[in-house]
Amino acid sequence: MEKILISGCLLGLPVRYDNKIQPVENKYIQKWHKEGRFIIVCPEVKGGLPTPRPPAEIMGGSGEDVLSGNACIHNSAGGDVTQAFITGAQAALDLVQRFHIRMAILKEKSPSCGSHFIYDGTFSRRLIPGLGVTAALLIRNGVSVFSEKEIGTAFEFFGRI
Repeated sequence: MEKILISGCLLGLPVRYDNKIQPVENKYIQKWHKEGRFIIVCPEVKGGLPTPRPPAEIMGGSGEDVLSGNACIHNSAGGDVTQAFITGAQAALDLVQRFHIRMAILKEKSPSCGSHFIYDGTFSRRLIPGLGVTAALLIRNGVSVFSEKEIGTAFEFFGRI
């Protein structure tokens, strides 16, 4: 059975940085969940970060820049959490490879999972175009990544794979 990687927070798991539960209500998500298609991940937790945790943002670029060693990730307390994000991204990629996953649905705006927008690194809530670290690593490895705002498009894509 074809599996789909999904951010745990989108299913309502308490893994968000603020420990809030905010599941995405969508008929396709419900269908795939009932079919047992999801492989669930929170890259930040897999990378060793606790829940709750201070918010973190990419400084000086995007997830691609972090993977290339040209940007870092700090939390709002000033701590460098770059390695935890890289470790979590690699854990997500390991799941993708183990289950032969070709599609992921990840949380937009996240420094791990953002697929179109991330915060600008100033903790001012300003968004910029860019990828999170996990999204960048998965795309680099041939996975099609969709946000929770693109589930209809993801459903169409899934029907073609």
